[in-house]
Order: sequence, then C-alpha cells, then structure tokens
Amino acid sequence: MSNEVPIDEIDSEILFQLSQDGRLTNVELAKRVGLTPPPCLRRVKRLEESGAISGYRAVIDPAALGRGLDVLIDVEVSANDRRTFLEFEETVTSFEEVVEFRRMFGRPDYFIRVAVADHAAYEVFLTDKLSAQACVLRVVSHLTMKRIKGGP
Repeated sequence: MSNEVPIDEIDSEILFQLSQDGRLTNVELAKRVGLTPPPCLRRVKRLEESGAISGYRAVIDPAALGRGLDVLIDVEVSANDRRTFLEFEETVTSFEEVVEFRRMFGRPDYFIRVAVADHAAYEVFLTDKLSAQACVLRVVSHLTMKRIKGGP
C-alpha cells in the first residue's frame, strides 16, 4: 500500500507557490494557480489533511541573528548500544547552535549543520559541546563558502 498523495498539475503548482511563500492569501494563491478561491481552498485543505503540506513556518536568516557561519559536520561515534545513540541524539538536539541533525546509514553516523557567529564560536561549540561527548570518535568539519540552493 502506498503512502503517496496523488497530486495533479494544479496541486503541484499550489505546493510550489506555497513553498515559495507560505503567507499567500487563498485569493492570491487561487489567482496564481488559475482557480477561483473556493476550489483552491478545498485543494489546500486536502493537501494539509493528507500530510502533503505538513505545516507553515517562518524561515529565519541566521546571519540576521549574528549566526552567519554555517558549518556542516560529519560525526562518527563509538557506540554499539541503542541507549548511547539515543543519549547522544538527545544531547546534540538540545544544542542551540544545531539547526539540522540527521542519523545516516553507513559512515558518517551523523550529519549535523550548525549556525554560529564566527570561527571562535564554532571552536567553542566543537570543543566544549560536541567533542566533549564521550562517544564521539571522529569529527570532520566542512565550512560553507557559498550557499547555492536551499535554506537561508
């Protein structure tokens, strides 16, 4: 059984328009996708109820908040038990610098994206928080030169 939500070209355009600007009014959205407002609203509600639209949120620019250094981190851990993995995940999730955190198949074990003010702030994060976790075996940092696509 498939969990996919069947969508047509109009649904696809609704999703595109909302992904570009989640604050569009229904009237403006309907105009952009070539519908009148009532059927457009029905489609949006169906997409929300099906889970195709999982929410609306503000996209925050880290640089505007003094966190302009974006670092991608590969982390390998030395743990074989579930408890250690879960504790590590709970701890890292609580770090305010962490803006994305994924457990990976294979190596590395984790992918973390952090936003910090500068290199000094990253050094503090790396030494005092991330590397201080007993299970951390290896950390490889990748500093972003330029964001080409995605996120702020």
